[in-house]
Amino acid sequence: MFFSSVLNKDRGGTITLSVLFFIAIIVPFCNLVLPNSHPLHIDTFTVSLLGKYLSYALLALAVDLVWGYLGILSLGHGAFFALGGYAMGMYLMRQIGDRGVYGDPILADFMVFLNWQSLPWFWQGFDQFWFACLMVIIIPGALAYLFGRLAFRSRVSGVYLSIMTQALTYALMLAFFRNEMGFGGNNGLTDFKEILGFSLQHDTTKVMLFVCSALMLIIAYIVCKVLINSRLGRVAIAIRDTELRTRFMGYDVDNIKLWIFVLSAVIAGIAGALYVPQVGIINPGEFSPLNSIEVVVWVALGGRATLFGAIIGAIIINYAKSWFTVVLPEVWLFALGSLFVLSTLYLPQGVTGLFNHSPKIVRGWIKRGFKT
Repeated sequence: MFFSSVLNKDRGGTITLSVLFFIAIIVPFCNLVLPNSHPLHIDTFTVSLLGKYLSYALLALAVDLVWGYLGILSLGHGAFFALGGYAMGMYLMRQIGDRGVYGDPILADFMVFLNWQSLPWFWQGFDQFWFACLMVIIIPGALAYLFGRLAFRSRVSGVYLSIMTQALTYALMLAFFRNEMGFGGNNGLTDFKEILGFSLQHDTTKVMLFVCSALMLIIAYIVCKVLINSRLGRVAIAIRDTELRTRFMGYDVDNIKLWIFVLSAVIAGIAGALYVPQVGIINPGEFSPLNSIEVVVWVALGGRATLFGAIIGAIIINYAKSWFTVVLPEVWLFALGSLFVLSTLYLPQGVTGLFNHSPKIVRGWIKRGFKT
């Protein structure tokens, strides 16, 4: 009853969640139960790759929430993603113990290399999984709250707000590159051994991380959908379309924008936390503004203001990236740029719009063809 009310008139979302639930069951079966010689067997590398795609899809969902339904084009969500990843990476580093290169039971290898004598205060508590999970939520959320409170109270919007979000993630990237920050500098955090006592190299652990990514994506989608279907969501859409009129009607526009922005940042942080143990590394490169811009491309290609379109766009583009970087690595950036330009010109509603309005879109293509 709950799901039917949440997903009412959301055929695309219903199909997407059904597929996610299906692969959350079939992929572990094909990896753990079917023998390697079976034609339907899915190897562990592919499982980890799919898990990475789902983490990216969760990040795209966060961006679509603020861009598609609130009108905030954030070019800095990679910062929240990376902060969540670093929080989880710090926990994983504390689990290495004396199995590191230098054998120190407390200090990470890069700390020993830099001749640090004690564990920095901000690393305290990260030996506990619950504390790391708490920080995955609190750190991105707190940063989004501080940034959003300053920006929205100052009535910064449009391209100026986008530039500010981009500057935020760029500043964090420069800071995390510094060794004295205490996060591994240029090399970041890597060489993880285990999570909750389970080896990260074991097939079962990788499968469970994949399942967690799929389930978290489903939960986040439902949370976002409940928000959008609520009165708060309708006000958010009104802010996106006519902010000034919504403000004149008496709504607290600044607070609505702030808390939805914070929720989006928390979702991005969770995506980063799921990404790190599956990939095995987190470094300052994840803060790169180019990564945040790429996420916007995922959402634009999939279909803005649909939620499920962001998921589809993230998976399509990252699969294409995996294929291009192996077969034609020198043309990947050109292919990505071409996808964005073509989708803007011919698929303004993204791939999902093609299915919803395909006859109308085809007629538009024909008219453009005749005009040219």
